[in-house]
Amino acid sequence: MTGRRVTVEGPAGAPWLVLSNSLGTTSSLWDPQMPALRHRFRVVRYEHRGHGGTDAPPGPYTIADLAGDLLGVLDTVGAERASVMGVSLGGMVAMWLGAHRPERVERLVLACTAPQLPPPDAWAERAAQVRAHGTGQLLEGLLGRWFTPGWLVGHPAMRAEVAGMLGSASPEGYAGCCEAIGAMDQWADLAGIDAPTLVIGGAADPVSPPETAARMHRAIAGSTLVVLAGAAHLANVEQAGRFTDAVLGHLSGTPFERGDATRRAVLGDAHVDRSAAGSTPMTESFSELLTRYAWGEIWTRPGLDRRTRSAVTVAVLAALGRSEELALHVRGARRNGLSDDEIAEVLLQVAVYAGVPAANSAFGVARRALEGGDGG
Repeated sequence: MTGRRVTVEGPAGAPWLVLSNSLGTTSSLWDPQMPALRHRFRVVRYEHRGHGGTDAPPGPYTIADLAGDLLGVLDTVGAERASVMGVSLGGMVAMWLGAHRPERVERLVLACTAPQLPPPDAWAERAAQVRAHGTGQLLEGLLGRWFTPGWLVGHPAMRAEVAGMLGSASPEGYAGCCEAIGAMDQWADLAGIDAPTLVIGGAADPVSPPETAARMHRAIAGSTLVVLAGAAHLANVEQAGRFTDAVLGHLSGTPFERGDATRRAVLGDAHVDRSAAGSTPMTESFSELLTRYAWGEIWTRPGLDRRTRSAVTVAVLAALGRSEELALHVRGARRNGLSDDEIAEVLLQVAVYAGVPAANSAFGVARRALEGGDGG
């Protein structure tokens, strides 16, 4: 896997998520999803063989070869298990991994993809054309399949972006991936996928139409199907917001599930378990509201990372004199990566803008909380 370009973003300790691109694109394909993903996951992006300036060994390749590259990426970043999301060719690689190496996969998102794309002769012909004449000749045809006409008219800059991605793919690398697709038939393998799987289709996708997505959904036990209206083959670009919402719901769960996980990460399991044990029928609805809305909707928004939200929360609680909650969130701030010195700096800001008495009390609460360790 020499020459494979890999980038890692997101907080250390967050769940691993690997993104696998479509044929002829680069990892920038995922730019519309990154603001939401990088704050929740340890996101790994990489390039297929011969794409994005990476090495291209002589083809033909197989889907198993390309999945082996992905496994090499997991090993390189130190991820024993990861969720894997792939579009088109990336989805083919992801489904192979889910079927053949299930111990490495947490969850799958298979978007605008298929286990088989006949006829093989068409892929062999495309491979030969690209080896002879390069990838630039494919631009117009790909634009017509990747995006609906109306959307492309409203986003004229996409033509240059697609041309740039295609131009970064070497003829041999692109052709070898074509041959992998032409030789592929993974329909029988889908029954072996046991990772929770989301299948996403574009309602106007001429490459992997909704009927293919529905058949995949039926073949993968327990999977979920979402078909996005107004989307062709690159649905994650054309319907970026709806695509991202569907992905987050699958990878992170409902707002309540996301909130419970975030609350535990910030405040600690011990505190959340004690709080749940002390819940009564009268307080249960309020607790659910806080978990779903405060922790599941606000704390997980992409606009601020969790570390910054901790600093803001400590400042607000200190200014308001909410001592009990302040102690919890001082410990939470430490869990989220703030040093003791940084917490002290936050409280100095409180002294300047909310008053010395409030900060004096807050320093006492913080000192006792930090001396008591990170326990919730």
